[in-house]
Amino acid sequence: MAAKIRKGDQVVVLTGRDKGRTGEVIQVMPKENRALVRGVNVVTRHQRQSGAQEGGLIRKESPIHLSNIALKDRETGKPTRVGFKILEDGRKVRVAKRSGETIDG
Repeated sequence: MAAKIRKGDQVVVLTGRDKGRTGEVIQVMPKENRALVRGVNVVTRHQRQSGAQEGGLIRKESPIHLSNIALKDRETGKPTRVGFKILEDGRKVRVAKRSGETIDG
């Protein structure tokens, strides 16, 4: 199955403490149905010092469930659902349901 949310997409958080925030998808984990979004779901971890890295408090993004994020519509800036359409040349592209605009290519 083709992924509805991919790396590099701009997404909007629908639920949780970061509701309404937007960010870019850094990584998608399809087996866990989760994604890493830049600046969203940031947690603080205590890191022990190692040879390569300094110790202390480190802030990093934690994965968020795909059901809690939606693609950001380019025209309106609001969250949109994603559909698929096959073009005349045979390519399968993602389509924003809110505006009908093609997302890929």
